[in-house]
Amino acid sequence: MNTDTNVVELATELTIAWLSNPNTRTSPEDVPAFLKSMHAAVASLGDGGEAATPEAAPQEHTPAVTARKSLASKDHIISMIDGKPYKTLRRHLSTNGLTPEQYRERYGLKADYPMVAEAYSESRRAMAKKIGLGRKPGQKASTAPAATKTRRAPKAASTEAE
Repeated sequence: MNTDTNVVELATELTIAWLSNPNTRTSPEDVPAFLKSMHAAVASLGDGGEAATPEAAPQEHTPAVTARKSLASKDHIISMIDGKPYKTLRRHLSTNGLTPEQYRERYGLKADYPMVAEAYSESRRAMAKKIGLGRKPGQKASTAPAATKTRRAPKAASTEAE
């Protein structure tokens, strides 16, 4: 009997809290129905019923396009989430709450599946080389291969006078 009273008190407190929210608008006729549903929910939680642990079935994700079609163009990658073309998928994935690893896992892609379109990557690489990124300090930008260093002859062993 004590647990039954406890369930009624919890349901009542939850209903009062819900009604005290200024954004909640309800008619007085709906309050008893809400209290009954709240009581049923709290009672099922106390009994360890289905409402206590609703297990979410793993959601099956069907890709919008095939992996081959998503990489068909060098100018963009087509998202398997919505089928739209993107130069880079990273921001698109984060807006959908995914990391690149989760995206690859969700659609069964290989670890080397690109997240950036090939043409976009090449243009960024060319721009970086043009402004001199990737060189060691003091090195000039040149298109010719670097000259090989000449080695000095080893010093001759000096003999001490006896």
